[in-house]
Formats: sequence, C-alpha cells, structure tokens
Amino acid sequence: MSRKGKLVSRAELADVMGVTPPTVDRWVVRGCPVENKGGRGRAYQFNTAVVKEWLLEEERASLLSTADASETELLRRELSAKTELAELKLAREKREVAPVTELTRALSIAFAGVRSNMRTIADRVPRMIVGELDERRIKNVLRAEIDQALLVMSKEALVEEDDLEEDGEDE
Repeated sequence: MSRKGKLVSRAELADVMGVTPPTVDRWVVRGCPVENKGGRGRAYQFNTAVVKEWLLEEERASLLSTADASETELLRRELSAKTELAELKLAREKREVAPVTELTRALSIAFAGVRSNMRTIADRVPRMIVGELDERRIKNVLRAEIDQALLVMSKEALVEEDDLEEDGEDE
C-alpha cells in the first residue's frame, strides 16, 4: 500500500471524505486502517491515501461478492428491491413522500412568493423613513415591515395542492 497522503484526525478524515464522523467510526469497525490509535486525550490519526485505497478495495470486494452471489441470494435481493419499491409506492399514495421534481416545483413556487412579498418592502419603507436620522428607528421600521411580510406569508399556504400534482402522475 502507498504511504503517501496526509495524517488527519477522525473529524478531518470525515471532512476530506465528505462523510460524518460516525461513518468513520463504522469504517474503523469494518477494518479501516488507523495510523495511530487515539486514547487518553489523543485523537486517532488516519493516512488519507491509505484510507482511500482501503475504501476502493472495499468497493471492489463488494462488487465481487455480487458477482459471486448465489442464485438464492440474488433472488432475495430482487425480492427485497421489489418490496422496497412497493413500500415506496404505498408511502407516495399515502402522501408520506413526494418525488423530488414535485418538491422542487413546490419550493420554486413558494420561494417566488417569498421573494415577491419581501420585494414589496422596498416600495413601502422609503415613505416611512424619509428624513429619519435615528438609525434605531430606521432599523425598527425595517424589522417591523419584514416581520409583517413574513407573518402574511406564514398565514397563507405557500403552495396550493394543485401545485403539488404532477402531470402524468399515474406511473
């Protein structure tokens, strides 16, 4: 194995690899190489290059295990995937989950409303603070207008039920 790389702590390794520290802990349990074990106030140290090599080897081993899987194991995986799809479909019908495209559309509509409502503040405030020199008063007027705009939005449904319906939802 290559020894190039940088010695990093658990938190730094998590950051470099784009995972959480508990994921690093699970890797260690699964056999991830540790350069220096921590303890008594000392942090674990990992070599980033060695860990990357280990992760690649883990991925290779995972792919090989799929290739070598028995027919029974493959059938079990297929049944598991079908079960997961059926559960997802049921959750969608119960409106417990939504497709990402539906959520994206709803959020776009909601944020357009937020943007529109917040932009009207610029039309109202100048008349209220013209000639005002007291910075505290100006800030209070702005806060009150922002709070009012947010209050109005919080009382309205940001998205209508029709906005959540996708064309061709009968998949």
